[in-house]
Amino acid sequence: MNTDGASRGNPGHASIGVVASTSDGRVVERINRYIGRATNNFAEYSAIIAALELAVKLSAKRIEIRTDSELVVRQMTGRYRVKSPNLKALWEKAIRLSMSFEKCVFKHVPRAENTEADRLANVALDSALGKKRSPRTV
Repeated sequence: MNTDGASRGNPGHASIGVVASTSDGRVVERINRYIGRATNNFAEYSAIIAALELAVKLSAKRIEIRTDSELVVRQMTGRYRVKSPNLKALWEKAIRLSMSFEKCVFKHVPRAENTEADRLANVALDSALGKKRSPRTV
């Protein structure tokens, strides 16, 4: 699962993008959704939760969540505490969902390895805000 959250304004208009793939790289589902006004970190957690919920729906046993948010990965793996009360409930939900799997790994990836999830989040934002993207990115 590749995930990304986007926020224009931080806080501002926000969205998520998720790409679910098999271990051999075959894309099985994509999610892109406008989530309203939120911070970037709220959007990142919302994307992770959407990916985890999708993985439960798909009856996945072992998953890897890949995101370009180093902060969120460090919080999900216990290296950093979640200090923001606004994020604490999302973090708790993500932790609960992650326990649904035999194995759940959170991995930080460079932005260049997360382009499809980023694109999906931006398409959702552009659609919600009435902007058009070039045909290559839709």
